[in-house]
Amino acid sequence: MINIRQYEKTDCQPAMEIWNSVVREGIAFPQLEELTIEEADAFFCSQSYTGVAIDDGTGEVLGLYILHPNNVGRCGHIGNTSYAVKEGFRGLHIGEKLVKDSLLKGAQCGFRLLQFNAVVASNIHALHLYKRLGFTQLGRIPQGFLMKDGHYEDIILFYIKLT
Repeated sequence: MINIRQYEKTDCQPAMEIWNSVVREGIAFPQLEELTIEEADAFFCSQSYTGVAIDDGTGEVLGLYILHPNNVGRCGHIGNTSYAVKEGFRGLHIGEKLVKDSLLKGAQCGFRLLQFNAVVASNIHALHLYKRLGFTQLGRIPQGFLMKDGHYEDIILFYIKLT
């Protein structure tokens, strides 16, 4: 069984490896640089909430999400999240569990909405999941994401009300 719980320092190495794997793929996260172990713990701890997906049988970290404000001040009530699932475990609905947990935690953290600023248009699994869970598509930005191979993909913006 997969459960989602709050990030702990002991999760840092596997969480960093999962995060960096997505960064290296260059098809979903905007970051170019991988995190070091020191940067990773500081990064995960600095979020409003970091959730990790744990396999109860093995204790293995299979995915994570970060939750934080999308903006500041008068827009600080809008949250933003990023999700990462370990290679070899994608397609097992771990991402869906992470998204659903982030909706609950987002509301608990006081966010009224979640907004996704840059869902890459070729990420069809994420697009289908967000639509199925009730997210509203806001728009499309042509060529908003530089793929690792050097071509540009459109990005799609989404939001969902939490309260």
